[in-house]
Amino acid sequence: MRVGSAVLQVGDMPDIRREAVQSVVAEDVWKNKYQYTEDGVPIDLCVDDTLRRVTASIAAVELAHSKARFGSSLYRAMSSLSLLPAGRILAGCGTERLVTLSNTFVMQKIPDSIDGIMETARQAAITMKSGGGIGLDFSTIRPRGARVKGLDCAASGPIAAMEVFDRSSGLLSTGNRRGAMMATLMCDHPDIVSFVTAKSVPGRLNNFNLSVLATDAFMEAVQAGSTWNLVWDGDVRGQIPARELWDLIMRQNYDMAEPGILFIDRINKANPLNYMEELRAPNSCAEQFLPENGTCPLASINLARLVRNPFTPRASIDVKQLRNLVSIAVRMLDNVLDISYFPLPQQYEEAQAKRRIGIGVMGVADALAMLGIRYGETNAAHTLGTWMRTIQNASYLASSQLARERGSFPVYDAERHSSQPSIRMLDPDVRNMVKKYGMRNGTLTSIAPTGSTSMLAENVSSGIEPIFANAYKRMFLQPDGQRIEKEVVDYAVLLYRKLCGTTPFPESFVTVADLDPQDHIKMQASAQRWVDSGISKTINCPESIPFDKFSDVYRMAYVEGCKGCTTYRPNDRIGSVLAA
Repeated sequence: MRVGSAVLQVGDMPDIRREAVQSVVAEDVWKNKYQYTEDGVPIDLCVDDTLRRVTASIAAVELAHSKARFGSSLYRAMSSLSLLPAGRILAGCGTERLVTLSNTFVMQKIPDSIDGIMETARQAAITMKSGGGIGLDFSTIRPRGARVKGLDCAASGPIAAMEVFDRSSGLLSTGNRRGAMMATLMCDHPDIVSFVTAKSVPGRLNNFNLSVLATDAFMEAVQAGSTWNLVWDGDVRGQIPARELWDLIMRQNYDMAEPGILFIDRINKANPLNYMEELRAPNSCAEQFLPENGTCPLASINLARLVRNPFTPRASIDVKQLRNLVSIAVRMLDNVLDISYFPLPQQYEEAQAKRRIGIGVMGVADALAMLGIRYGETNAAHTLGTWMRTIQNASYLASSQLARERGSFPVYDAERHSSQPSIRMLDPDVRNMVKKYGMRNGTLTSIAPTGSTSMLAENVSSGIEPIFANAYKRMFLQPDGQRIEKEVVDYAVLLYRKLCGTTPFPESFVTVADLDPQDHIKMQASAQRWVDSGISKTINCPESIPFDKFSDVYRMAYVEGCKGCTTYRPNDRIGSVLAA
């Protein structure tokens, strides 16, 4: 969902207690998304009630000797806003609601038949009704115009199938959370041009994000300027110059901000579980690549809360605390897998077999500003990479220690898993632990957008995104459908004013408007090296960027090792907005 925003300068704000304003915004997010009520009667009377509810439910899985100790550690981590589970856990954990605790799902491989499409649509509706965002790969649907055996008629194609899902999603909501879907299509599908241009029609497929699955062969064809074959069922059904298709994808992104691109061969090669599965779609925000019927609970560590002596020459990240929070997060999410409701039995089976979890970050840009490092510069990319390496090693260590206690995930293959690049990159002591005890979880890290939980954490910068603006006005969607404008100030800005008064902001304070697209790519690529799954990241481009330079952003993302790329360029067709 996208909502309008107006950027303010902090100096333009009225002379009021900005911290109080910030608390009001956080409370508003809590009330509208995470407060537990029954028949309109509040059960959670404050944010602390919500955190205690979540803690009690997750700690209940523990054995008697560890229940109190782990519950205390989890509550302290959450109440300090250093670690926050994703929204589905905050909203549903410990309640009587029949909702899932996972934000991310990918549906079954869609059968190429009317019955198969409708059955998958039914399963998707059930999943979204329980609160999950979903991904669907439409590459299995025969192209428009192909003959349907036994009916002697022409097929409607994947776009028509997508419209079925789009309509059903429009009927669904959980609280004020509407259905959210990602649609993917292989770059060699005969209907790829129709897919790329599908959202040129205003109002069409509004409940979908779209992404093209770009293979290494396609990227090589673009580079070589060769002809690209469009294939169905082993037969070439058409051809198009690869650069012409690439330019069409780029032009649609330039005008409409969709479709994004997912480098699918790289995604599968980097998947620690590639020896037993193939990935063809992510969840709706693209941070979690999943096999068919796959699902994964999420949590994020707030790096802005881990900076000691901020805005001084002695500023640093508390690495010991960071490792401790990762350990808590691994145990928390592993417990969530055992208490979550899964809308479909096959989702439960997949979750239990591989025990995927996704640990990410928020507050990255705020933390960099506190350290005096400018987001997007080489040192910032290196620093983020160092943080993510610490998180990756700590998560694998914690999962291995948990395997020693609870056993490895059921389909774990020690020899084949240990040969994966993500394992070989780990520190030697961590690799030794994995070799000795195995792994409790098939994948461990992904970086979600953290839009609402970032605001709950007093508006820290979301995910690995830069600070959007020092201060801005934002429209908040209310449960009754109305939108109310409220003022939001960045967490690091408030802290700086509290500690440093009216002293001018240092050069480390930069916002989206100060950055080039290359700055975003450097940050995303540096983090991706140490992330099992995906990264939800939007590369903001100025409206004035020339088309040729814009298309280079996607080439750079591929060259630099990103798993995908999504851009946003404000213009008259889609407006100037903030992603929520």
